[in-house]
Amino acid sequence: MLVRLLYASRAAKPVAPAVIESILEQSRKHNPELGITGILCQSGEVFLQVLEGGRSAVNALYNQIVRDERHQDVVILHYEEVAERAFSGWTMGQVNLAKVNPSTLLKYGEKPALDPYAMSGKAAMALLEELIATAQIIGRAG
Repeated sequence: MLVRLLYASRAAKPVAPAVIESILEQSRKHNPELGITGILCQSGEVFLQVLEGGRSAVNALYNQIVRDERHQDVVILHYEEVAERAFSGWTMGQVNLAKVNPSTLLKYGEKPALDPYAMSGKAAMALLEELIATAQIIGRAG
């Protein structure tokens, strides 16, 4: 059974670009063997991530993230059983929000900045779907 989990978190410490690259590299290495796909959005210290795959694998990875000391304020925004993946092309895609038009963020949130804590899960998923449609996601699976 496939599930999709969308969560938000804050970095416990300031995030250097090398840390993000390390997270993405590790995800892209291990996610295929787990059958997990998804995307990661990061803006400053805020993360928004979608994980898709089998229920057991997604739940286990999410629990690992919750216990990771690099994350704090971890909140599930959306969780559902799905018939098919929305992010099947990404072992772990990445959104560079510095290149996203602020009006796109304002369309789904209270401010023209990523604040998943002030968004509904439905709005956050709609934002991610628009980012896919406008080719804002990089790091497609090879």
